[in-house]
Amino acid sequence: MDVKFPFEDNGDSPFGHIYRPVAKVTLESPTTPNLISIWMVVDTGADYTIIPRHFSEKLRISLERDCIKDITFGVGGNQTIFFLKSRITAKVGRMERKIPLAFFDNNEMPALLGRLGFLETFNTEFLKSHIIVFKE
Repeated sequence: MDVKFPFEDNGDSPFGHIYRPVAKVTLESPTTPNLISIWMVVDTGADYTIIPRHFSEKLRISLERDCIKDITFGVGGNQTIFFLKSRITAKVGRMERKIPLAFFDNNEMPALLGRLGFLETFNTEFLKSHIIVFKE
């Protein structure tokens, strides 16, 4: 079954009205029955799925014990990130995947749904009507 999300309306810019593709992703804690839902920017330019640091606490994940510290580079420069050593269960609608996940070292960056092991496992359409569609 297809899962659809409307783009987020981010208002006017000097170049026109901005709509951002977002998706609601539910993550399951690897150690507790905790589930958290996060609105993520669907970022085809992001290699990894990366979420703000504070979600590690909600998922009961220790950045020091459960993750590998590294640096990633992007348009905004470099960022320290923490790669979870094991995959985590994620759902988009009813579609479930075991995905690689990383955490930013801060809470200022938006959650990014990246390609590796997650976005690339779907057929994804970005419609001109500002809808994103995930298909099996």
